Amino acid sequence: MKSINDSATTVHKMAACIGGGVIGGGWVARFLLHGWDVNVYDPASDAKHKLDAVLENARAALPALADAAMPSEGTLTFCDTLEAAVANAHWIQESVPERLDMKHAVFAQVQAACLESAIIGSSTSGFKPSQLQENALNPQQIMVAHPFNPVYLLPLVELVPSLVNPSEIIEQAKTLLTGIGMKPLHVRKEIDAHIADRLLEAVWREGLWMIKDGIATTSEIDDAIRYGFGLRWAQMGLFETYRIAGGEAGMAHFIAQFGPCLEWPWTKLMDVPELTDELIATIAKQSDEQSGHHTIRELERIRDKNLIGIMRVQKENNWGVGELLNQHDQRLKQLG
Repeated sequence: MKSINDSATTVHKMAACIGGGVIGGGWVARFLLHGWDVNVYDPASDAKHKLDAVLENARAALPALADAAMPSEGTLTFCDTLEAAVANAHWIQESVPERLDMKHAVFAQVQAACLESAIIGSSTSGFKPSQLQENALNPQQIMVAHPFNPVYLLPLVELVPSLVNPSEIIEQAKTLLTGIGMKPLHVRKEIDAHIADRLLEAVWREGLWMIKDGIATTSEIDDAIRYGFGLRWAQMGLFETYRIAGGEAGMAHFIAQFGPCLEWPWTKLMDVPELTDELIATIAKQSDEQSGHHTIRELERIRDKNLIGIMRVQKENNWGVGELLNQHDQRLKQLG
């Protein structure tokens, strides 16, 4: 079985994206702007309009991160059938709604028409790969490739295989994703919601409680993150940040000093507020007051500019995501 990575400079690169919404569209942009031809299948009547908006943002944003010439943009093709979209694709990305029965139906259609050597990635944020592979014609082709919005800018992709995925397929997936500027995080043991969303869920639950109890508004919670620990997390994450907090004595000292706090009733992580109509209305009203004066397109462009600025600062210091971008510049220069 020939891998596209065996001769990446000569083999025609073709991706298929099943679903062209916010996440699927981000995948289209990521592949397309790295020179891949992309087939899209999305039966929604407004799919092309939505994808055009994502691509407009991506074309303005992604090249701003590079200090090397991007490849010539690939060819985008909207296909009338799923079978036509996947027929010659090396990578197939499924980004349909989070319904397991729907995903199973899509995989059955895909595998009846795709190359035996194709890799099938799922954008699922919650399902485990073993669930996705149930009753599949060729389960070893399917794995989780969970990205983060906007996919064309944020490099993290949680790559979650199951025990049936061969190591060579996993390595091929890592190489391919690295080639389009992403950071594949190999999740070695499958778990519901993977890694990042489980961490986000903890913060989200606590935020819901603070709104319900009248402690903070949506705007105040967001300010606590973006003016404080969010800036630290953006370049060092959680554990490296706490290591510094431990001073010269290091992480062991930090845990000894602050570990007992874990037994204090600071959070409600084991409980969840009921999402009543009243609580939902409160959150929606506060969110409208916070940012309702911007359209979604305006918020996307503001987000993209902020992300570019944060990542380019780290690029100058060759730190965190900046180191990844510098490495990707070298790959782009070699391609040029």
